[in-house]
Amino acid sequence: MLAITTLFGESVVGYLKETKGGRMIKYLFLDLDDTILDFKKAEAIAIRKTMAAYGLEPTDERAARYSAVNERHWKALERGELSRDQVVTNRFAVFFGEQGVDVDAPAVAKTYETFLSQGHFFLPGAEKAVKEELFGKYKLYLASNGTAVVQKGRMTSADLYPYFEKSFVSQELGHNKPSLEYFRAAFALIPDFDPAECLMVGDSLTSDILGGKRAGLRTVWVNPHHKIAPDDLKPDYEIELLADLPALLEEIE
Repeated sequence: MLAITTLFGESVVGYLKETKGGRMIKYLFLDLDDTILDFKKAEAIAIRKTMAAYGLEPTDERAARYSAVNERHWKALERGELSRDQVVTNRFAVFFGEQGVDVDAPAVAKTYETFLSQGHFFLPGAEKAVKEELFGKYKLYLASNGTAVVQKGRMTSADLYPYFEKSFVSQELGHNKPSLEYFRAAFALIPDFDPAECLMVGDSLTSDILGGKRAGLRTVWVNPHHKIAPDDLKPDYEIELLADLPALLEEIE
């Protein structure tokens, strides 16, 4: 089901024409994890394999606990409290430490990333949206905070690279979403780029929506669980799944 919201309760078309001079969308910045690909499913499989590799029984409770630890570390990265290297290793030191298992955290991180980079799982309707409905009509750019080796493996497995102009993975760009520096570095790599002609599309309020707003982009929040955004992080538009984006864009045009 398509759900569209705009700032100040204005209609989609009216909002765009009145505030953006009628310019249509040319560019789409698309997040990868939990926007195009099902990260939670891939994460659950990868951490179970990693636990087994280090002699820890891979239970549902432990997988859920790792997911919580991992999310907490990535949120700290977004706030600038941890570096990427700290996130990649510390999450395993914390998780395995809680389980009473002494491990070499950097080695565990490499094992986990190997498992995570293998294979992919598209979210419902996402593959068709990207490959059949958006590609060719808009210039697509990947905007991801993920680790380079992992995202490259998953993008390759999913055969997504041919559909994107460029891939902006934060580890390679040298900055993380939601920092303005991340977006400025990406913009500099796009010839004749105009932020007024671009949408930032993603599932994270604190990464995609906040970052897009800082960079002057209109934002589309992928919100399958119908959460309520705080007043200071309201997206310009809201959809349930990426599969709903083509319909939203038709409304805009």
